[in-house]
This record gives sequence, structure tokens and C-alpha cells, in this order.
Amino acid sequence: MLALGIDPGTAICGYGFVEQVQGRLIAKKYGAITTSPKARMQDRLLKIHTELDALIKEFRPEVMGIEKLFFGRNATTAIPVGQARGVVLLAAAQNNLDIVEMTPNEVKMSITGYGGSTKEQIIFMVTRILNLPEPPKPDDTADALAIAIGASYEAQSLTRRNFI
Repeated sequence: MLALGIDPGTAICGYGFVEQVQGRLIAKKYGAITTSPKARMQDRLLKIHTELDALIKEFRPEVMGIEKLFFGRNATTAIPVGQARGVVLLAAAQNNLDIVEMTPNEVKMSITGYGGSTKEQIIFMVTRILNLPEPPKPDDTADALAIAIGASYEAQSLTRRNFI
């Protein structure tokens, strides 16, 4: 099963494709879609959608994991993240992808077993689980890979439950 994880953002939108092969998770492709803060918001969102749509068409994942929108202390930041999340969900719908939504704590639990894990612990575990030669950069890419891993686990769990 090939899972796509997305860490949505308008400046940096991290993505990661993770596939389960013979019981091991393997990173197929990962990186970030970046946009210029000088560009108009609609142009930034269009770039995210266009590049993500092309990646989905190229790799054909079976499921997409995305973080549930989390309103922390800064609601101003949440608005552009919500806009990016919207175009990501649009790309998923256009490509008929199943969605697994996870809270940040659920992602941390699936990677480290502890919902209060630090960013450094997540990056370490993603690097180790996927046997990467070095930690993925930027952090948004590591987060996207963590989300892909969590979505892969969740999708497999749902598949098993449907057969019982």
C-alpha cells in the first residue's frame, strides 16, 4: 500500500510517499512544495494544488494522510494553513483518494508511542523507521513522512477490521 502524507502550509507544503513492502515501510519520494511570500495567495494555492496533483498522478497513492487543523495560539497562521489544507483535500477528491485525518498527537503516537514527543524525536524515528541515510529536511517534509507512516498504519488497520 502506498500512502501519501501531507503537512499543509502556504510557504512550505511538505509531502512524503511511503510504501509498505514485505512488512517494511519505504520512502518512495519526499520533499516540499514551496511558494514565495511575495506571490498572491491565489497563485500560491494554485502552485500547491498543481504540483500536488502532478505528484498524485505520478505515484498513484491509495490513501492520503493529513493533519487535522489545529488552532494553537496563533489563529492568523491557522487561516493560510486551512487554505492550503483545502487545496490539498481538493486534489485528493479529484483523484479519488481515501483520506486519513490525524491530530498532531495521533501522528506522534503512531511514530513514537508518545503523544507529547518532541520534533527531534519525530525526526529521529522517521529517519529510523524509513531507514533514511539522513534526516529529511525541511521539518515539514519530516512531518509529512510521519503523517504518511501514520496513515499507512491506520489504513492497514481499517483494512484488517473490514475483513473480520
